[in-house]
Amino acid sequence: MPSSRPPVKQAFSVLSARMHIAATRPLAARRPAAPLFGTIRVPGDKSISHRALMFAALAVGETRISGLLEGEDVLRTAAAMRALGAEVVQDGPGRWRVAGRGVGGLVEPADVLDMGNSGTAARLLTGMLASHPFFSVLTGDASLRRRPMRRVTDPLGACGARFSSRTGGRLPLAIEGARDPLPLDYRLPVPSAQVKSALLLCGLNAPGLTRIEEPEATRDHSENMLRHFGAEVTVQVEGAGRIITLSGQPHLSAADVRVPGDPSSAAFFVIAALLVPGSRLRIEGVGLNPLRCGLFTTLREMGADLVVENARSEGGEAVGDLVVTHSPLRAVDVPADRAPSMIDEFPILAVAAACAEGVTRMAGLKELRVKESDRLTATAALLAANGVRVAIEGDDLIVRGGTPLAGGAMVKTHMDHRLAMSALVLGLVTPAPVAVDDSAFINTSFPGFVPLLNGLVQGPDPIAAP
Repeated sequence: MPSSRPPVKQAFSVLSARMHIAATRPLAARRPAAPLFGTIRVPGDKSISHRALMFAALAVGETRISGLLEGEDVLRTAAAMRALGAEVVQDGPGRWRVAGRGVGGLVEPADVLDMGNSGTAARLLTGMLASHPFFSVLTGDASLRRRPMRRVTDPLGACGARFSSRTGGRLPLAIEGARDPLPLDYRLPVPSAQVKSALLLCGLNAPGLTRIEEPEATRDHSENMLRHFGAEVTVQVEGAGRIITLSGQPHLSAADVRVPGDPSSAAFFVIAALLVPGSRLRIEGVGLNPLRCGLFTTLREMGADLVVENARSEGGEAVGDLVVTHSPLRAVDVPADRAPSMIDEFPILAVAAACAEGVTRMAGLKELRVKESDRLTATAALLAANGVRVAIEGDDLIVRGGTPLAGGAMVKTHMDHRLAMSALVLGLVTPAPVAVDDSAFINTSFPGFVPLLNGLVQGPDPIAAP
């Protein structure tokens, strides 16, 4: 590396001027005056939106992306791709163009890359930068700076990259990318699509074969999109897991991407319609990747009236329209091996479980402890504060439904967008309103969530300032 690089501590010292705390925006949700009714679209899939921007930046030519999620998390990725030399232009709502630089063609950023609240962006970008021979620094907001990064930096070190961070492997993170990156061969200790994708992004710029073994199948958007852009990726099923092999240094060619609606965002409206009496919603163009549909499987087991219409394939991803009708729900046991396919949906599933008859046990939720917050503990606290009987046993969440809900609490969201939205959905069915201390972070994944939900109800807005 050139000797002119600033010391890591000096690089970190410039970050303090960038850190700020956004004004909090408390909200409260109350029982609506009428059922939820209508046809809607939810924003584009966040996981696919991140990857579309990143892989387009590594392709040769111009990629057109439609349906891109324009939440804060994804906009951070767009800004990072610009900083790394790609041309990224917005043509209109959800419509973007990316002129890529080819595999290995990224340039050293002139400034720190601030990924805001996005763990996906930070971890995937770490993999991308690890195999490029230049210096870079990643940071994020207060929540992201608490999240562990060693789960990606430890295996990425085998490619020849060097990393410096705060204690515990937390951001800010300085990266000295490998000048002659080596391919990786790694078995994931726990299922993680983020870690898998980071290793694949690193392996793109390394010669030879990068091989990743996952003990349980996780969402495969990266594999699908790599093939879409022209990479050679093979997948071998091994029991419950898979072995993914990537041929390094491919020529990626621009390929247009249509981003489906995010099933994790649709989940809030599906469960709101299931719980509010008389409701019926149609949610168009939702991504139905089999490795993302654990929640919908679980809801059907609970008795949900949830139907897929107009099923189709777009850009290698399954897509369909969801039609959901208010239904009484019953408790189920959610097996641990289903957790990877619904890891982001457990907070809102817990809300549904609180309204179901019986005791629901959700097993194997260790991964929730390292999300935007400790989601396992925070989800239990959300329910308990509003009168729900809930317990944590090891990595399992146990929710006792069928008892009268109370509501009336001010929920601490811990800068976690999914906790905030889950609490607001709960407030639609409790006798007393449920408030959240801050709704600002909802925009990281679902800009327009509140007006979209309010627009489905005839009468006063059910979600408003407390």
